[in-house]
Amino acid sequence: MARPRQHAPEALHAQVMAACDAWLQEHPAHMLSLRALAREVGCAPSTLLKLYGSFGNLLQHVNIETLARLRGVIEPLLADVAPEERLKALARAYWQFARQDAYRWQLLFDYPLAQEGELDQRQNEMIEGLFLRVEATLKEYQPALDDPEARRLSRTLWGSVHGLVQLGLNERLGHWQGEPLEVGELLDQLLSTILAGLRQAPGGS
Repeated sequence: MARPRQHAPEALHAQVMAACDAWLQEHPAHMLSLRALAREVGCAPSTLLKLYGSFGNLLQHVNIETLARLRGVIEPLLADVAPEERLKALARAYWQFARQDAYRWQLLFDYPLAQEGELDQRQNEMIEGLFLRVEATLKEYQPALDDPEARRLSRTLWGSVHGLVQLGLNERLGHWQGEPLEVGELLDQLLSTILAGLRQAPGGS
């Protein structure tokens, strides 16, 4: 494949993200190298370093794309439905997203997030936006929750969801009567239990 002498930054970024996407459909990120990626898009490794600053920053852009995709999956589920059903739908969608795009999802959690600058701000805004949707739904379900309580509970709840998803991907949830336990059913049970307790909290109906 002939290497073009120049790449427009926007066009090269699109090529790089597409190449990463194709790679992550079949392979984990730790098997990808800057040199292999540069060869795939038809440029020198130094061109990618000039564009992104480091291979780590390049992967952070992949993580931003992953968060945008996750947001795209979640947004349609925020329709006018009962809060409990909305939270269960969000949890099931999270599980399906992780299962269908496992290597991309793995990169999001296995690789450290950006620590400063624009990448850090963009990632934090997207992650916070996802948590805020859970917080708002919890407060709709239990109006007695104040903001700090809703903030803590949203992270406790989603940490539990994430743990079940991770164990499900690793097939570490065990079996019942010879069949693997279904992650979707466990997620529903988790949310039903937490929300039942929340409903009985002081101030609940």
